[in-house]
Amino acid sequence: MERCRRRATPGTPLLFLAFLLLSSRTARSEEDRDGLWDAWGPWSECSRTCGGGASYSLRRCLSSKSCEGRNIRYRTCSNVDCPPEAGDFRAQQCSAHNDVKHHGQFYEWLPVSNDPDNPCSLKCQAKGTTLVVELAPKVLDGTRCYTESLDMCISGLCQVSAGFFPFYFPRRFCLYVNTFHSPAIS
Repeated sequence: MERCRRRATPGTPLLFLAFLLLSSRTARSEEDRDGLWDAWGPWSECSRTCGGGASYSLRRCLSSKSCEGRNIRYRTCSNVDCPPEAGDFRAQQCSAHNDVKHHGQFYEWLPVSNDPDNPCSLKCQAKGTTLVVELAPKVLDGTRCYTESLDMCISGLCQVSAGFFPFYFPRRFCLYVNTFHSPAIS
């Protein structure tokens, strides 16, 4: 597996300092000031450790009335390929139900992918049968909407990668947040 590496360069400490200043909770965008929003909070942990996931950041409305705009934003993360033994993310979610009885019986669940009507619900088929069941109304964030697509499900909705994520990167791109003393990122 290819690893991304970043070496500290002479300007790196200044870049790191600028990053800290711009990302602090006291730094506010024009949108934050005008809409009476608090500053964006820290990014959450990534929903996946590999294969592309999602991270979110929240902010709160400081007005007693409603604020214009969204209180949540997303970005892609863990954009490195998973090892082959990790298996399919949707299949992992289906198999998590193998030890739960469905109508009094245990089944081995297999993923049903590429549902054009609701690609972000967790539909699974009982192995060796024609029984297909929606085991959850939505898959975990970061699950691909369709097998051959980079679009992913976020909060139960299929989001087009390039249009939805303000920080979308191709599969082999590595995002460096802290480049000051950054070891190899995998």
